[in-house]
Amino acid sequence: MGDICNFWRLLKTPGLAVAALITLLPSTVWAQEAAMGIDEKINTAIAPVSNFIAYYIFYTVPVGGTDFPLIVGWLVIAASVFTLYFGFIQFRYFGHAISLVKGDYSDPDDAGEVSHFQALATALSGTVGLGNIAGVAVAVSIGGAGATFWMILAGLLGMASKFTECTLGVKFRNEYGDGTVSGGPMYYLEKGFALKNMPGLGKGLGIFFAICCIGGAVGGGNMFQANQSFKQFVTVTGGDASFFADKGWLFGIVMAVVVGVVIIGGIKSIARVTEKVVPFMAVIYVGAALVIIVMNYDMVGWAFGEIFTGAFTGAGVAGGVVGALIQGFKRAAFSNEAGIGSASIAHSAVRTKEPITEGFVSLLEPFIDTVVICTMTALVIIITGKLGSGLTGVDLTSSAFESAFSWFPYLLAVAVILFAFSTMISWSYYGLKAWTYLVGEDKKMELVFKIGFCLFVILGSSMTLGPVIDFSDSMIFAMAIPNIIGLYVLMPFVKAELEQYTAKLASGEIRKFKHS
Repeated sequence: MGDICNFWRLLKTPGLAVAALITLLPSTVWAQEAAMGIDEKINTAIAPVSNFIAYYIFYTVPVGGTDFPLIVGWLVIAASVFTLYFGFIQFRYFGHAISLVKGDYSDPDDAGEVSHFQALATALSGTVGLGNIAGVAVAVSIGGAGATFWMILAGLLGMASKFTECTLGVKFRNEYGDGTVSGGPMYYLEKGFALKNMPGLGKGLGIFFAICCIGGAVGGGNMFQANQSFKQFVTVTGGDASFFADKGWLFGIVMAVVVGVVIIGGIKSIARVTEKVVPFMAVIYVGAALVIIVMNYDMVGWAFGEIFTGAFTGAGVAGGVVGALIQGFKRAAFSNEAGIGSASIAHSAVRTKEPITEGFVSLLEPFIDTVVICTMTALVIIITGKLGSGLTGVDLTSSAFESAFSWFPYLLAVAVILFAFSTMISWSYYGLKAWTYLVGEDKKMELVFKIGFCLFVILGSSMTLGPVIDFSDSMIFAMAIPNIIGLYVLMPFVKAELEQYTAKLASGEIRKFKHS
């Protein structure tokens, strides 16, 4: 208790927050013991609840001889509706979105905390991650090369979902006197539904979303990331013979301190890190993929032929075309989180007085995450001939890249750790905003969440997660239920914002700024 009291006294001086974390964490040697039994007890306790929730959230129906998760259909159908409702907005305003990210229309005097680019980088860091490395490999190993085609299509459709939810996030955000903001589905569900004379329903949906968001942030956005990055770290440092093999708690402490350094500073600190880490990760990973593709340029046409043919024939592969479609749609939905609502929390912090501008910027996310990075992974696996090797997940991706670069597993380990780190700091912000929505905007309550989040990093590195991950995955996709309902009800607000903005753009009222 004395350690905790001292810790809280140190937290009164923000600059000592990280030092306080360091003083507390060494006393948590219980994390090492947790790996020996507490994780089993937690998994046993959570398993019945996890299985019950996961059964309904990921409920499947037989389609074409294979199981189709209804939650994936819920997301893809919504993306299709928004694409048609906004007249294929993702294609018509793609160029304008790039101009906004470049800062061509950014007024530094607008309300908000981060730039368009920083908001995009923060949201991307929450989606670009292990799904791009391991998830794509799972999709093509089950659904064949054709799964890539449907993955790309779902990614393109998902751009319209991101556009809708991120516009609403900025439109209905709370702006405070100190310059900070809070936004996301919980706010536009509450405020937007109130304008539709459904305040009780909106508040209820907002609370449900916030609870699920906290669960997803602590589990999938934290513990799973720490756990998987530790496993990859052990693999490249000697496997079972590695000095670190039984020291997940030590890896967790280091990761927790680094995460704590960033998240204690809030969204501005998070944005400053993600705007550097995300491009760095993309250059490393996509660069390596491009080198392999260029080295095998004569096979690129064949690879795309395999993707297209497999998408519409796929004979004998997981139910043929239906299996490829399901795997592609599932990977896109799990990777870019379009329709989940999480990204709108980060985008709500942007500096702008025109909510629609952040909608334009956000539609770039599924394009970068799914259409570019996931497709690169799939192409490398197909071109290197590793598809059908019997490998799956991160092992398949690693093997495909290793066939060209013997040292790639080490680079992959760095990429996985960076992906995990960036995902954790972004989801810490998502969870924090959901937490403050429930308990109120209070600095001490914010610190409670941030400290707890860092401690869960240690626990995640030390545990065999099992049902904890099933539970957290369920929480993340449960967020889509209230969010999509809200998007359907509130999309006329987005249409009005779009019409107003395009009129201003045409009249010259909105113009480019000259930045020194």
